[in-house]
Amino acid sequence: MPRSKEDKLEYFAKLKDLVETYPSIFIVNVDNVGSNQMHQIRQALRGKGTILMGKNTMVRRAVRLILAENPQFERFLPHVKGNVGFVFTSGDLKDVRDIIVSNVVAAPAKAGAYAPNDVHVPAGNTGMEPGKTSFFQALNIPTKIARGTIEIVSDIHLVQAGSRVGSSEATLLNMLNISPFTYGMKIVQIYDNGTLFQESVLDIKEETLIEQFMSGIKTIAAISLAINYPTIASITHSLVNSYKNVLAISLATDITFEASEKIKYRLEHPDEFAGAAPAASESAAPAAAAEEKKEEAKEEEEDSDEGGFGDLFG
Repeated sequence: MPRSKEDKLEYFAKLKDLVETYPSIFIVNVDNVGSNQMHQIRQALRGKGTILMGKNTMVRRAVRLILAENPQFERFLPHVKGNVGFVFTSGDLKDVRDIIVSNVVAAPAKAGAYAPNDVHVPAGNTGMEPGKTSFFQALNIPTKIARGTIEIVSDIHLVQAGSRVGSSEATLLNMLNISPFTYGMKIVQIYDNGTLFQESVLDIKEETLIEQFMSGIKTIAAISLAINYPTIASITHSLVNSYKNVLAISLATDITFEASEKIKYRLEHPDEFAGAAPAASESAAPAAAAEEKKEEAKEEEEDSDEGGFGDLFG
């Protein structure tokens, strides 16, 4: 039933209000999601997010109407295809994502439908009578008769992800009471404060972000130092390098300052700072002597062993 003009205006106003209220939006696909499951998802998101559905033509028109004030939403238009909807939220994106993707229901295989995932039939007893063996043979499934029933000999990759489910495969899976597919909302894209990105971005750990950020800082600092162009990233290194140059000049000349005076004094009076080295060598001497005694004892033991063999066979 087509919407009235009043309904459309109300929808446009609602979309505009949600866009201005919430900073983050999940673009979701709702293929094979029933009304009862949608109701459960709405309840799970209560207080954390708001779902807005609509026909694609109306969604595109509503988005175009808000482009004058929100031009960044033009990126939405390529994703408004198929059964799409929006989840508006101001909460933690990971928490809301988990609520959206966790609400799934198992579904039987239907002939002609595209398989969202691979389907495997496990080896084992099917409980079916031997008269249905020909059905398994038609699907090239190896079987044997065990205790009066059909037993599948090995695991079978029955349906590949992305391919259509054949009528024979669908019938077999239903006969085996296997519901191989699960359906729920699938996240297409995420919009957050003007940026549109994929769901996988939420799985990037904070440590990875910090590591990549520091790597970028190091690269900027290296380039700045190489071209002698000061930046915030390189200024600390430039100051340290400049201090080293000033210190080197002070040591090579009569020019002096507080920090260089200490180093000059150490260079002019090395004996005063050499006391720690003999102490270290003295502490190491007993250990070296003990090791030497062990080696001598080992050599003596080997010599005595050689002598014993000489007496025995001499």
